Amino acid sequence: MLRNATRLVVACLLCFGFWQLSQGSYIPAKAWLAQELMQRAWTRTADGEVRVTPWPWADTWPVARLSAKSGAVDLIVLAGSSGRTLAFGPGHLSASALPGEIGNVVIAGHRDTHFQFLQAVEIGEQLQMESIDGTSNTYTVESIDIVDSRKGRLLLDTAAATLSLVTCYPFDARESGGPLRYVVTARVLY
Repeated sequence: MLRNATRLVVACLLCFGFWQLSQGSYIPAKAWLAQELMQRAWTRTADGEVRVTPWPWADTWPVARLSAKSGAVDLIVLAGSSGRTLAFGPGHLSASALPGEIGNVVIAGHRDTHFQFLQAVEIGEQLQMESIDGTSNTYTVESIDIVDSRKGRLLLDTAAATLSLVTCYPFDARESGGPLRYVVTARVLY
């Protein structure tokens, strides 16, 4: 009887452990798969198709390609910055300038998936942004700030082509949704 109870407890603990493991890997796995599907949509967009959705039910499409750390980071940026969009990849804030235009291009992403690399970005580092028309711009990181979203605002109308990458802060927070934002600001190199 005791032996059967022990086996049952061990089996329950193993099941619970596998369930926890799957829950912990769900978001990163979804983010990785979404980037693969978005890479395909980006290729079709580069071939001239318009508003190519990565999967049939998607309400977003690729608007740019962001790369950093000498190509080690290669992300497709989606139209929009809703929570639904950010679950799959970094999103372009629609009120900001489009990639390749004068003004501030604002891109948001989750700190624990796509924008996790931002914690290692340094001032002076270069970021690449490719627009859907095929033009590529190089941006140099000029500042890294921690901003309280309740008090600070991003400047959208800038005289120079600017790129702001925004994610939640701190990177190792146990709960999401805090007011602090990590903002990496870069200016285009002409």
